Amino acid sequence: MRMLNRIYCCVGFAFLIVLSAIAKEKSYVDYVDPFIGTGGHGHTFPGAVVPFGMIQPSPDTRIDGWDACSGYYYEDSIINGFSHTHLSGTGCADYGDILLMPTVGRQEYNPQDNKSQTLPYASGFSHDNEIARPGYYSVFLDRYNVRTELTATKRAALHRYTFPKSDEAGFILDLDYSIQYQTNSDMQIEVVSATEIRGHKLTSYWAAEQSINFYMKFSKPFEYSIIEDTIIDHDGRRQPRCKALLKFKTQLDEQVMVKIGISAVDMNGARQNLEKEIPEWDFEGVRQEASQEWDKYLSKIDIATKDDTHRRIFYTAMYHTAICPNLFTDVDGRYRGMDLEIHQGDVQKPIYTIFSLWDTFRALHPLFSIIDPQLNNDFIYSLLQKHKEGGIFPMWDLASNYTGIMIGYHAASLIADAYTKGYSDFDLHEAYSACLRAAEFDMSGIKCPPLIMHHLMPMAKYYKNTVGYIPCDLENESVAKALEYAYDDYCISILAEAVNDGKNHEKYSRMSKAYKLYFDPSVRFMRGVDSKGKWDVPFNPKASSHRSDNYCEGNAWQWTWFVPHDINGLAQLMGGKEAFIEKLDSLFTIDSRLEGSSASADISGFIGQYAHGNEPSHHIIHMYNYVNRPWRTQELVDQVFKELYQDAPDGLSGNEDCGQMSAWYILNAMGFYQVCPGKPVYSIGRPLFDRVVINLADNKSFTIISKNNSADNKYIQSVTLNAKLLDRPFFSHQDIVSGGRLEIVMTDKPAKWGMR
Repeated sequence: MRMLNRIYCCVGFAFLIVLSAIAKEKSYVDYVDPFIGTGGHGHTFPGAVVPFGMIQPSPDTRIDGWDACSGYYYEDSIINGFSHTHLSGTGCADYGDILLMPTVGRQEYNPQDNKSQTLPYASGFSHDNEIARPGYYSVFLDRYNVRTELTATKRAALHRYTFPKSDEAGFILDLDYSIQYQTNSDMQIEVVSATEIRGHKLTSYWAAEQSINFYMKFSKPFEYSIIEDTIIDHDGRRQPRCKALLKFKTQLDEQVMVKIGISAVDMNGARQNLEKEIPEWDFEGVRQEASQEWDKYLSKIDIATKDDTHRRIFYTAMYHTAICPNLFTDVDGRYRGMDLEIHQGDVQKPIYTIFSLWDTFRALHPLFSIIDPQLNNDFIYSLLQKHKEGGIFPMWDLASNYTGIMIGYHAASLIADAYTKGYSDFDLHEAYSACLRAAEFDMSGIKCPPLIMHHLMPMAKYYKNTVGYIPCDLENESVAKALEYAYDDYCISILAEAVNDGKNHEKYSRMSKAYKLYFDPSVRFMRGVDSKGKWDVPFNPKASSHRSDNYCEGNAWQWTWFVPHDINGLAQLMGGKEAFIEKLDSLFTIDSRLEGSSASADISGFIGQYAHGNEPSHHIIHMYNYVNRPWRTQELVDQVFKELYQDAPDGLSGNEDCGQMSAWYILNAMGFYQVCPGKPVYSIGRPLFDRVVINLADNKSFTIISKNNSADNKYIQSVTLNAKLLDRPFFSHQDIVSGGRLEIVMTDKPAKWGMR
């Protein structure tokens, strides 16, 4: 019996070894669910992409409405086709270029009802027959009995379709399709051979002049017809159509592949991108390479947890942080600049597009400064090139177009943050001059459409530089603009000091305090001031009128706290730390109702009036650390984890916004957050995982160990940094990049750690 027990033990031990090996073989991509964020108002898409790639082949399920911003909405049950450009998590739509749809039977493209979400050739589908993984997407189209599979490289995509037996198989290539009915000013489809098609498209929408070219190759010869006509849209306007109807015969389960390259430069650029990146018809090889690229990116952070739900949320968040900015340079180094001219650049120093800076300066770029500072500097290089070509930094760059969307001049934040962290491999004087240009009211030399100019260069800059404040009766969103300008001016003051410009250092340091002008002590909120110096009336801190009041996608409750660079100064305005704490507490306890007939839909994810679903609130929870209440930061971070991030399609509390919503989660799940980019200091919150390893350059790592960590143990009892007791809830960026170990002991009750 003793021998038998020994045999059982040996077998059991061996089994455990096997299980352990299997567990270790599981890759990072196995914990990514691209469907998270595709429901609710996350506005993400599930298609096949590689990190920061130019192309995003993905299914489109709806055409119009707010939840069509990425083309895909999880609640839908039809697919219109598979287009190749998509925005991730934005509140506005564009793209949806070059739609391809497999068909079997008669190819229907009429009638085309532009009020409908469904195109004539659309197909039903079931989520039961749908797969999404990093770099791969698959779905079964019920109408046609066709299995669709997509994968991608940086500049090209490869499709694989499994057809039934048919004498009437084929594809519809729809060039006039786009998300939210954009204006097509130029379209061209050219059949090069029986297996090749190329084309060009110029659209106007959020991007006033978006140019895209494609080159497409088919593994099977086709017969074709071209549809070039016009239809009357739902507004009574004549709209051009441009489609190619491709036809061929198929055997049962015959696989037909399609590969496509795109370029903003020209059709030859699209061809070169395709032939360089996908020279063969090796679908599984391309898919594997895409998966490996994702594994490499995701491996920058290792986590240890017994909770696979948290693991999926975390690595999906990591995935979402690498969708954009998007590569915009072709394989030959050419790209379309902010002047919309073609430039010869350097493949080793590529240009990127999609800079949602109003969102991403807060957490996404600070995250990049930790896990890939060189990439972050590449993004800054792109912004500097855009300044040179277009005359000024973009606020929201889309396909090398100034959109004028959002407020502030947050390129200054990225540059100041990189500089203070020691990553200034760019021309500091050039970057500083570009920041000064962005802060001044000067329309000269800016290359953008007249309708965009007053958004890109608002009068608010004139008022703040001449009058000294922004009158609310003369300028929309005056309070939000003023507060963001004050922060950006703080960032410029850092750069002025770095280049020994004492005069401007004093000037911009002074202007960084301008937030004080908008604080009304009688109501204890940031409030509009009119051109006569009077407080704006009536005043309701819960009121919101989307993009047409004194705030921007928020109200006075959310915007009063946007002084990340001078929290002590804000506390003094409010009457000292205790008064500040009382006011801050009320933010999280007051009822969450918004008032006003046109309240911004972007204000979401409520805890009281704290709105985690939109970016102006993202730093607020950590403000408790600055006023001797670190345990409140810990418990509120924990509440956000539990209530506002879920392992589900509607798992985001607001728009993903090009990685910002996910970057907040990643940083806080590791146990810290940067309240003020430009100050290389991290605020400690509530670590979610037992162990986190940040894999740094030069074979260094920074490890965060959380002892006694559990769902109930959300408070910090003690912290040591490299075996030295840390008595304040802060540490520096240098502490991370030097490598080391942060140990956090957790407990189930508020503790005195970090209080002084």
